[in-house]
Amino acid sequence: MTLYDRFGRPVTNLRISVTQECNYSCFFCHREGQRFRARLELTPGEIERIVSVASRLGIRKVKLTGGEPTVRGDIIEIVRRIKPYLVDLSMTTNGSRLRELAKPLAKAGLNRVNVSLHSLKPDVYKRITGVDMLETVLEGIEEAVRYLSPVKLNMTVMKGLNEGEIWDMVDFAARTGAILQLIELEAPREVEETGFFRRYFYPLKPVERKLEEMAVEVRERRMHRRKKYFIPTDHGTAEVEVVRAMHNTVFCANCTRLRVTSDGKFKTCLLRNDDLIDFVTALRKGASDSELIDIMRRAVLIREPYWK
Repeated sequence: MTLYDRFGRPVTNLRISVTQECNYSCFFCHREGQRFRARLELTPGEIERIVSVASRLGIRKVKLTGGEPTVRGDIIEIVRRIKPYLVDLSMTTNGSRLRELAKPLAKAGLNRVNVSLHSLKPDVYKRITGVDMLETVLEGIEEAVRYLSPVKLNMTVMKGLNEGEIWDMVDFAARTGAILQLIELEAPREVEETGFFRRYFYPLKPVERKLEEMAVEVRERRMHRRKKYFIPTDHGTAEVEVVRAMHNTVFCANCTRLRVTSDGKFKTCLLRNDDLIDFVTALRKGASDSELIDIMRRAVLIREPYWK
């Protein structure tokens, strides 16, 4: 069984925020669209329950997000508990704890990881993240490459900060064997005209054209119809993807995600703020699987493409 929304889009994966806490203070962080501070966090058992219910509806892929997932002391338990229901389990992380956690996370069942790496320059890295941990993260990436596959590097490209490092990052990806994702800064419509967004937004369409010219091979991913560019470097071939979500109707038309907030609500879109469907209240009152399925279906039915 597969869930479809009113626009014919299948829902095949969950993006679960396990916490809003983070040991970084990245100034542009969107906190997975949670524009409120939540005291409550789902327990490992509650996360397992909702993943179990989702798996009955054909959802067999999960990405754990935050905040920073690895600040939870029970993150290994969470991975271990939900992996049996899934064919693919991944995580986004700032990489600060990968040096010690990559191997145990892989052993618990984590398949792959996305590491936020916005700069290779210590001063720029600290300016973006608020912490001086670049060397620790680079060591963590090396460790992750040993045990998790693939390892993706998420670089949000920002004008005046790191746009000059794109090709250094391509080379770094080739050297480490990681995949590079170049990501445009994204924001809801109401933020788009602010000074903040205009100051830092760096369009990646010209970069993507350059990648297409340089690539020895180009493939198209099913998800969001994104292209993979295979770029030759002095250290081998780098695999590069470009994520351009702003005003991208193709991106939205191919979205297959349903989000779960850290405090137990379904959320249909990163950029919407009127789309929360509470499930944890029912869960904690002893709701049956069929009742939770009905709540999930209700959430899927209010999904709609943000950029139409």
